Amino acid sequence: MGRVTGSVRTAGCEWLEYDYGPGLVPEEGPGTFTMWRYRSLLPLSEGPVRYPLPIGGTPLLSVPALRGALGTPSLWVKDETRGPTASNKDRATALVIEDGLRRGLDTITTASTGNAAVATAFGAAAAGMRAVIFVSVDCQEDKLALMTQAGAWVFQVPDGYAAAVDLSRAAVEEFGWVDRNTGVNPLTTEAKKTVALEVWEQLGRRMPDVMVAPVGDGPTLVALEKGFAELVACGVADRKPRLVGVQAQACQPLVHAWLGTTPGPDELDAASTVADGIAVLRPAIGDAVLQAVRSGDGAMVAVSDTELMEAVGLLASTAGVGAEPAGAASVAGLRSALRQGLVDPEETTVVLVTGREIKAAGSPTLGRVSVADRLDDVRQALGMVHP
Repeated sequence: MGRVTGSVRTAGCEWLEYDYGPGLVPEEGPGTFTMWRYRSLLPLSEGPVRYPLPIGGTPLLSVPALRGALGTPSLWVKDETRGPTASNKDRATALVIEDGLRRGLDTITTASTGNAAVATAFGAAAAGMRAVIFVSVDCQEDKLALMTQAGAWVFQVPDGYAAAVDLSRAAVEEFGWVDRNTGVNPLTTEAKKTVALEVWEQLGRRMPDVMVAPVGDGPTLVALEKGFAELVACGVADRKPRLVGVQAQACQPLVHAWLGTTPGPDELDAASTVADGIAVLRPAIGDAVLQAVRSGDGAMVAVSDTELMEAVGLLASTAGVGAEPAGAASVAGLRSALRQGLVDPEETTVVLVTGREIKAAGSPTLGRVSVADRLDDVRQALGMVHP
């Protein structure tokens, strides 16, 4: 295990630091592996991993047809749709639940626009934990069905996603549950940074020049920066790649913060984009996103729903990768960055496809979805005794 030497808080985000050195990075090894290959750079004590689902080791795809379509001969696709619930949220869920199991806890909670909740519900079911999920009232019915079919209790919060986060965090404090809220529990960032470690290893232990990723709450991009920075700290790489963050045109608070401009009302409407997975008005660690992008001379771009849907089709037809609009945002963002001269077509570029649509067979399980705007509603629905 890589000994954790401390934590620091920067831009509102807690970081874990290690005794960095080459010995923390695994030697060149198998072509297939899991996230736990990098456990020396994860805050885990010795002992077997109890989390039962296979996590990580997703492919880095050589995509000749997509390269030809975009005129980018050194383009790669990091395909996170291959996980248990088809999104990169599986990584954070796995590490948080593993930690909870080791601490003897039996309930995990999160607030989510959809994918993190589905990952939490299925991960908890596999690990024998109870999942209590908080979502906005406009969460897609298919995702509600998936959560409840996996045994989760789901609470719809009338005041939206930000209020759902607040209620989930209040439940953590009140009931002692495992907190899987993105950007709050540092383990979510620790797990997601393994994407960067995998990309470096899959490129032959070389850094890309550019990595493009969707941005909602922000931990995915921040985690990439941390993973690449730790490779440099370990002495196995001499530079980080530039990071390009992508938001939906209809909900782009961080793009405007990056540009120093004021968004119009039609640019802060989370309900009016097809990319619900990144439609976040109050990013959990937005300041850390901007810091991560600046630290590597990167950029932030916004893309329209038309561009997002074109990217979905392009990924399917030229790379054989099915993606939801939020998951395909990196491809749409790369096209925008190329047009703006932010990325050179000849650079080695990796686009992160964060997830694809998964459909439920049936409707939400009766009795497992209710409305809540205070903890007493949660107590009543779960049959908990008030202290």
